[in-house]
Amino acid sequence: MTGSTMEPGLLSPQYRRAVADTEPGRLLPARMPAEWEAHEATWIGWPHHASDWPGKFPPIPWVYAEIARRIAPGEHLRILVNSEKHEARARRVVRDAGLDLAQVEFFRQATDRGWTRDFGPIFVIARDGLSVVDFHFSGWAKYRNWKRDGAVACSLARQLGYPLISAEVDGEPLVLEGGSVDVNGEGLLLTTEECLLDPSVQARNPRLNRVQIETALARYLGAREIIWLGKGIAGDDTHGHVDDIARFTGHRTVVLCQEANPSDPNYRALQENRERLEGTRTGDGSRLEVVRLPMPEPLFYKGTRVPASYANFYIANSAVLVPTFNDPSDRTALGILAELFQDRPVIGIHAVDLVWGLGTLHCLSQQQPRAVGMTG
Repeated sequence: MTGSTMEPGLLSPQYRRAVADTEPGRLLPARMPAEWEAHEATWIGWPHHASDWPGKFPPIPWVYAEIARRIAPGEHLRILVNSEKHEARARRVVRDAGLDLAQVEFFRQATDRGWTRDFGPIFVIARDGLSVVDFHFSGWAKYRNWKRDGAVACSLARQLGYPLISAEVDGEPLVLEGGSVDVNGEGLLLTTEECLLDPSVQARNPRLNRVQIETALARYLGAREIIWLGKGIAGDDTHGHVDDIARFTGHRTVVLCQEANPSDPNYRALQENRERLEGTRTGDGSRLEVVRLPMPEPLFYKGTRVPASYANFYIANSAVLVPTFNDPSDRTALGILAELFQDRPVIGIHAVDLVWGLGTLHCLSQQQPRAVGMTG
């Protein structure tokens, strides 16, 4: 990981100067809305890559169908399928699960896997309406089967008729997955040093430094302030995605996972993240409200620890969907989130099978905001 002498969790002074020295509106032409803002649609990629769930694939389409059933009442559901045959299977499962197919649109768009959060289109709202940012997916700098996923954002922007913004730094593609960032819709962005700054393990942009990445996040996502956490959780093969550890639930409120067992590998990393968040002051001098979210007991399958986390929830128009793990902490996590999201029901989705694919609800979904123009 890159060294730094600055106070953890805060923006680098060089980044602050870059923003201050830039003409108003030039560095921040668009904003990424918060997930709880109104959606036009949610995108998911219908599962087909059985080796993501070795020995457990048969129930996975039914988990997706339950997720679809909870999302579709409040917004369009747009499902990526690989072929006519793949679409027919998806239609049969969602219909049998009781979903009205009139609420669903199928897009025949070949994918390698199903983790739409990370390779799907990231939508931003600019003064001229909705645009798609292409962050040049590369398989988490780990897997070889990514090229079809890497083409999805460009293809869908073209099909939908939205302007496509190619994320670049000094003429080179910028690689970033949707699960590596979380935003409050007003310029605050959460991410981790482990994912975006580690130069040797799953390095997405090994030639870029911290200031270059911060400036790119400002330019393409409207991040006026970036809060850097440290490490992610054990079992996460993305090497530190923030959506397994901390999420905005309001403009000034963040839920943060905490491990109660001092002997657990997550304990120290999550404690350090708490210290960073609680010690961070935003640009106006205020602090965020940090709400602690429990971790479930460690979950293993065939000797492999999987990244079970309640932070991987998805905020749809009609509900907040939360992964559950047949764990005593399920009820506590659902209760905490229900207090924070009082404008829509909080619903648990059984994710013990799903998480064997090393991701759950947030990882497989991507929101398309309702275009209402820029504010401010």
